[in-house]
Amino acid sequence: MRVAVLDDYHRIAQTLADWGSLGVEVDFFDRPIPRGQLPAALAGYDTLVLMRERTAFPGDVLELLPALQVVVTTGMRNASLDVEHLALRGVRVYGTGIPGYGGTALEPPPGVPSTVEVAWALIFALSKRVTAEDRALREGIWQQGLPTNLAGATLGLAGLGRLGAQMVAPAKAFGMDVIAWSQNLTAGRADAAGARLVSRAELFEQADVLSIHLVLSERTRGLIGAGELALMKPSAHLVNTSRGPIVDEPALVEALRERRIAGAGLDVYDTEPLPPDHPLLALENTVLTPHLGYVSAQALAEMYRQVVEDLAAHLRGEPIRVIA
Repeated sequence: MRVAVLDDYHRIAQTLADWGSLGVEVDFFDRPIPRGQLPAALAGYDTLVLMRERTAFPGDVLELLPALQVVVTTGMRNASLDVEHLALRGVRVYGTGIPGYGGTALEPPPGVPSTVEVAWALIFALSKRVTAEDRALREGIWQQGLPTNLAGATLGLAGLGRLGAQMVAPAKAFGMDVIAWSQNLTAGRADAAGARLVSRAELFEQADVLSIHLVLSERTRGLIGAGELALMKPSAHLVNTSRGPIVDEPALVEALRERRIAGAGLDVYDTEPLPPDHPLLALENTVLTPHLGYVSAQALAEMYRQVVEDLAAHLRGEPIRVIA
């Protein structure tokens, strides 16, 4: 076995788990590998360790990696990996499970930040103009704009699953009304979570803050486009910590540029890492973070510990956390 650990952006994967216990060669890649260079860069490896949905491995790329025998991805679901292709080839695919990060528990353990915390960080930054005023203050400008209050505002949740439901209690603590919509959400489920079910149109029309908590699928890809953005208040903020393609990115850029909505807080994008010339970077009414939803020292340590555990179990012929 020769292992390639990809997308170790912080250059800490080697220190977070006992890779030496495997007794195999392990190499760490700390920079994204361009798609066209993947076959050459990974030709000598039969095992890949993937950080969920950073580098994409569709079938046409996997076809150029004939030596591949094992793939381990963080999380038990990776939308950027063609698992069906690997299964047909007989390549074993394993995952990891962390409570609150794609594991089985409903609540994240104490001390482990979740996507919900990143969503609230973006909401606070937008409503209280944290990043805008920080930039202005460093340029010698005192109080450039007016913050808005969360108390009395309406939080709209597109999706009220495990993560969406965790948004409700903080919103209530800040005195917000909470409304929610998703394609299969019922009034009973919404009420149980502390939210009020509304129609799809009402969600966009009434939300002062619209926060997205949906799984990317063919049903949700492009779900929020120009039409939905046109329904939103000019004073409203959109927050996306789920997946970039749920929102039509060009339509969002246009709405922000024309100030048809007040701003957007984004942790996810169509292309990641975000290209340095992306138009979102030129907009002053955005707060942007580099997909931090599951990134923390505690979370990464647990993910990589389980990766090593998966590989050790595979080597023993006693597979665990099998995806395919």
